[in-house]
Amino acid sequence: MSYDNEPQRRSDFTVNQKEPFNAEPPMNALIQHFITPNDHFYVRNHAPVPTIDGQSYRLIIGGDVPQPINLSLAELKNRFPKVQVMATLMCAGNRRNELGKIKAVRGVTWGPAAISNAVWGGVPLRLVLQAAGVTESNFSQHHICFEGFDICKNNTGYGSSIPISKVMDRNGDVLLAYEMNGKELPRDHGYPLRVVVPGYIGARSVKWLKSIVIQKEESSNYFQQRDYKLFLPQVDWDNVEQWWEKSPAIQELSVQAAILEPTNGAAIKTGSPYIIKGYALSNGHRIARVDISLDNGITWEPVTTIKGETKGDSNRYWSWFLWTYNVRSMPSPCRIVCRAWDYSSNSMPGDINSIWNLRGVMNNSWHRIDIVNKSNI
Repeated sequence: MSYDNEPQRRSDFTVNQKEPFNAEPPMNALIQHFITPNDHFYVRNHAPVPTIDGQSYRLIIGGDVPQPINLSLAELKNRFPKVQVMATLMCAGNRRNELGKIKAVRGVTWGPAAISNAVWGGVPLRLVLQAAGVTESNFSQHHICFEGFDICKNNTGYGSSIPISKVMDRNGDVLLAYEMNGKELPRDHGYPLRVVVPGYIGARSVKWLKSIVIQKEESSNYFQQRDYKLFLPQVDWDNVEQWWEKSPAIQELSVQAAILEPTNGAAIKTGSPYIIKGYALSNGHRIARVDISLDNGITWEPVTTIKGETKGDSNRYWSWFLWTYNVRSMPSPCRIVCRAWDYSSNSMPGDINSIWNLRGVMNNSWHRIDIVNKSNI
């Protein structure tokens, strides 16, 4: 694998892995924008970024379809209506670093900023599959398998799959995206075409899309079968083999919330006012409440403000909610904790030890940060 033709990136990113490139933006920059600027969007790559000519690009759709399709990017744009969907993508390994402090885990050591929000422009995948003769009634048990041009394990492209029910649901909003925040997709984010699966872990939104295959089984790709699975805390690398096949692939996101300002270990003078800032999201459900504790979860108060989309009672809240909490007098030193609830009363576990897993995925435990007294520094 050659990393000689990687895109340019911001110098202020926290680089958790250089090759392949995996990095998260500064937390204070991330929290400034409800819609994340393209160059601030976190980067999750599994291989070198492929160089693809958009003019000669073609998407292949096959498998159990009555009418296989082979489309150029121009044909895709001309044949199908463009829609825009605002959706937050989050890596399943977001906040992995906290799990790693309990016991060693394997994976990129993400903090709480492996998450970003964008307005994606493209074509509903549902309409493209309908043009290939696919209907959910005739293919209700099938899976939609994606493969990218980025060559990873076993000399194959990165791959993943999702249930057809998500794709064919007109409220599922699954896109074949060619724009990001009104601009051509950047190379790091899938140029010329990628999948965006709102409400699912970022691993299912395959970049640099090469092909779509409809089949009765999940994708056999390594990243569907041997990664992105959630195990019991007692499962380790000595006994995991018996668990791979009987553990389902992670799909939908859990309720999540994190504090981005202040950062862990920040020094704040005792008694001073402060505005705590962070994010919360679910898998399409609206966030009902975010709670803050300044005493490690003994007492709680709701946050001061929550900013998000307004979509009524629908379950299409694919983007995050940004919140603030006004502290009149910071009780430094202290431990600040946040948790979120959605409108289905889903929340976050308080005990991080209970959800430890060897891959360090889906950490949605209460987010805790420690604050020290500035005068003691």
